[in-house]
Amino acid sequence: MTDAYILPPPPQPSVAVAGETRRFAVRRIFCVGRNYADHAREMGADPTRELPFFFCKPADALVADGSTIPYPPQTRDLQHEIELVVAIGKGGSNIAREAALAHVFGYGVGIDLTRRDLQQEAKDKKRPWDWGKGFDNSAPCSAIHKAATIGHPGAGRIHLTVNGAVKQDGNLDQLIWPVADCIAFISQSMALAAGDLIYTGTPAGVGAVVAGDVLKGEVAGVASLSITIAR
Repeated sequence: MTDAYILPPPPQPSVAVAGETRRFAVRRIFCVGRNYADHAREMGADPTRELPFFFCKPADALVADGSTIPYPPQTRDLQHEIELVVAIGKGGSNIAREAALAHVFGYGVGIDLTRRDLQQEAKDKKRPWDWGKGFDNSAPCSAIHKAATIGHPGAGRIHLTVNGAVKQDGNLDQLIWPVADCIAFISQSMALAAGDLIYTGTPAGVGAVVAGDVLKGEVAGVASLSITIAR
C-alpha cells in the first residue's frame, strides 16, 4: 500500500485539558495586540484610537506548563506577556458578539514570549512581526479548563512573576476588547474553527527575562502556568 505522504506528517500540536486524559488539538493561534490600555500606553500607542488588531503564532510554538525552554537565538531582549487564552470549541464566520461565548470550549493562561528587539526592528521598517512573535517555543500555555466547569471569566486578577517578583498585575475587566468582541472580530475576517486558540492580550509591566529565570503566571479562577528559561 502506497503511503499517502512523501514525508511523515508532523505531530498534531495540542494542549492538556484539566480533568481529561484526552488533549485539545490546536489548529491556529490568534493573538490580540495591545488589548489593555495601560500596556498600549507603555508601548507608545493611544488605546482610544484603534480597532483590535491581530497576529498569529504557529501552533507548534506551544509549550506545556512546567517546561524548561532555551533562550531563543537572534535576540537580546526576550520579553514576557501574560494572557488569558480562549479555546474555541465550535467554529463559524461572522459570529455575533451576543452568540460568541457559545463557541468557547474553555480557558487557560498563556505567555506570549516576544523577541522585542526583532519586533521593534520590524515595526520601524514596516515589516511583519513574525520573527519577533512566531519563533520556536514562543507560546507557553496551561491546561485548558472547560467553560462548562469554570464559566466565562469577565473579571479576575491576571498576573506574572519572575523569580517570585510581581512584574505584571492587572484584571480581566481591563480588557479593551473582551473575549466576545475578539471572537466576533476575528470571525468577520476568517472562519474560526474548533481547535483555535486566542491569546487575548497582556496588561502593563512587560519586561525582559534572562537565562535561569522562572516565570509564573495566573489568571484567578482559571489556571496557572510556570516555565523556566534554561541556563
